[in-house]
Amino acid sequence: MENDDDQWELHNDDGFVYKRKRRRIDPPQPEPEAQAEAEQRRRDRKKQTLLKLKTKYEKEILQWESLSNTLRSMQQRQQQQQQRTTPQPQPNPSPSLPSTSHSAGASLLDDLLLQAEAQEAIIRDVSNLCDIAEAVCGKREEQFKQTLSDLPIWASPHDLMQVLCDDD
Repeated sequence: MENDDDQWELHNDDGFVYKRKRRRIDPPQPEPEAQAEAEQRRRDRKKQTLLKLKTKYEKEILQWESLSNTLRSMQQRQQQQQQRTTPQPQPNPSPSLPSTSHSAGASLLDDLLLQAEAQEAIIRDVSNLCDIAEAVCGKREEQFKQTLSDLPIWASPHDLMQVLCDDD
């Protein structure tokens, strides 16, 4: 036997208080078609999001590979320059030749010029790498700003409520 208090409720209508039979409210059950459609929309959104992430990361990986290859080629060039500029052991010239000091000074000057050119090339390459890294960071910052501006909170109140009520 049910309790009589469970079947009745107090109702206040502008100060007039009375008891009435408790109404049983059943939440509306969504139609199976609507559930299937909502599930399909959710899967489509998830798939689109994953595809966007995939393309974004593929582009980023390609950029990093390019930077890595550029750095590797710079290192190889630097090693080649160092190998060229390292003095080769030469046989001791005879002290009777007065022009040896002039040729030694000329070869030393050539070595220093080669080193300066190699350093200039390295600085140019590093500067190019910095420009590329700055461009990548700038693009990343713009993408981040875009994701913030694409948030549903900036949409109309109706769109915001629809996004909040979607089943994910």
